[in-house]
Amino acid sequence: MSAWRRHSVAFGLALLVGGHAGATPPLPAQAAAGDLLFRQGTETISHLVRAVDTGDFSHVGLLVAPTDPTGPWQVLHATPSEKPGQPDAVVLDTLDFYLDPQRARAYQLYRVPASAPARQQAVAWALAQQGRAFDLVDAERGLYCTTLAVQAWQHGGVALDVAYTEVTLPLLRGRYLLPSGLRRASQLQALTPVLPVTP
Repeated sequence: MSAWRRHSVAFGLALLVGGHAGATPPLPAQAAAGDLLFRQGTETISHLVRAVDTGDFSHVGLLVAPTDPTGPWQVLHATPSEKPGQPDAVVLDTLDFYLDPQRARAYQLYRVPASAPARQQAVAWALAQQGRAFDLVDAERGLYCTTLAVQAWQHGGVALDVAYTEVTLPLLRGRYLLPSGLRRASQLQALTPVLPVTP
């Protein structure tokens, strides 16, 4: 049995034994700050993204490690507002909020292979973007979920070989980095299979 297959089986057993409805989905033991957490969303913009993109996911964020051993994992992401009064911006949410069944159907975690200093630099740059406006209108300079992830890792010294897609919609035209274009980057290593979020 391959290492990937053994990991998938072990992780699936952990879900069956340790998980329960409404619980925060678990992360694998090797999860680290800067890993990319792809999400298949439930909201209107998620459906719009997946109508353009042919992949499994509509959104992505960067993992931020707990500040203390008992603290929660967090996810930094550029998103339209998901809370009353919250602007469309780069925000830091807890993992359980990010993967709440109200806004997520499935997820998958990917590793960007990099040194600890590179990982630190990527996450530090991304955290400094909190509050920066979410912008899909400007295809070249706008900041949205996938470009936040790519730019963060660029600041960590890792240039991901992503593929942009030409989008021609009435209100959205230009070359955009869709979730599948990031997920197909050759450097990314899957840490989990695609996993459902249990209501």
